[in-house]
This record gives sequence, structure tokens and C-alpha cells, in this order.
Amino acid sequence: MKEFCHCLEKGAEALGLNVSPDHTGLLAAHARELMLWNAKMNLTAITDIRLVAYKHFVDALAAARFLDRPARIMDIGSGTGFPAVPMKVVCPDLDVTMVDAVRKKVSFLNHVVRTLKLDNISALHARVEDLARDSGHFQMYDAVMARGFADLGKLAKLACPMLGPGGRIYALKGANALEEITPELEAQFHIIHKPYHLPFVNAQRIVLILEIRQAYASAL
Repeated sequence: MKEFCHCLEKGAEALGLNVSPDHTGLLAAHARELMLWNAKMNLTAITDIRLVAYKHFVDALAAARFLDRPARIMDIGSGTGFPAVPMKVVCPDLDVTMVDAVRKKVSFLNHVVRTLKLDNISALHARVEDLARDSGHFQMYDAVMARGFADLGKLAKLACPMLGPGGRIYALKGANALEEITPELEAQFHIIHKPYHLPFVNAQRIVLILEIRQAYASAL
């Protein structure tokens, strides 16, 4: 994993992020398990270890800068652990619940959590719509986040029932994310956008942060 660590450190440095040797070791362990499992069950289409470092790990670390902490967070559609696991590694005070509807991905996520010996992070095999009817999750989160979720409006609809008072939605998106902001969403949410450039892969990213407007919150 020497090349992975080099790319991770180079990407973090380019973004002005401080990643300790301990963090690098944990993130490399996550990457190693991802490569091993992916060879058996096709978890990710990105197989070049350099692109895994930049497009998965460095991207997650970059987005972590915009999170309020400490916080209880739900990550919708966690897939192979992005952005949740790298965020948890560098922000250990986060309490994270990862949710995915694909069982093999949830199995992988729980394996990674055990392998990295992380506390206060777990993965659920579930549909978010069903968790909205569960008192252990309904209005229990400070933040809901999702990376690459197809539709901002749908994400907002799924996330709102999970948010406690003052909660925020964090949507990690590509360069065209602002095109997804509709007048309806602007009426319901105060929307902040935080752009950043992902180094070495020439990619533009945006974190959209949605805060429920008070008038709308009162109607929920």
C-alpha cells in the first residue's frame, strides 16, 4: 500500500489537510480491504489504487472540513464507506450510522469497522424510508450526508425525517450540483455551497449544505 499512502499524503497536502501517520495507517487498511473484497464481489468500479486514494479517500477528507462537530451523523448510501469511514478516522468524535440497501456492501462496511477497531460507527442494511418509522432514528441526527446521491430533492425528502432541531443535510456532489437546486428547495432550505478542487484528477466538487428554514420546520 506504499503507493496508496504516497497518493493520500500528496492529495491531503495539496488541500492543506493534516493527516497523521496513524490516520494514514487506518485509511490504508480500509483501502487494502476494499481491494481484497472488490476482487471477489465487485464493490467499486475504481480499481487503480491511485484513483482510489484521490477519488475516494482524499475526496472524503476534503468534505470532512465542512462538517460541524461533534455530531451524530447518518450517511445514506454509504457503499464502500465513503465518505463516512475516512471522516470517522480523522474526526473520531463523530457518531456515525452508515445505511445501505445492498447487503454485501453492509457486510463489507461492518468488516472494515471491526478491522480498523473504530468506535461509535456502524452499518445498517436498510432502506432510509423504513428507518423514518423507527424511533431510534426518526429526528435523531445532527446531520445526514450522502455522496453522489442522484437527486438533491429526493435526498432532502429522505433526510428531513432523520434530522433533529437545527440539523443539516450535506450533499457531496460534482461540478454541476448547483443545477439541482430548484425554487422549491430554496423555499424550504437555506442552501450553502462549498466548492473545492480535487487535486491530481482535475475534478471539481461541491458540498451543498441544506438547513431547514424555520417556517418550513414549523410545518413538519
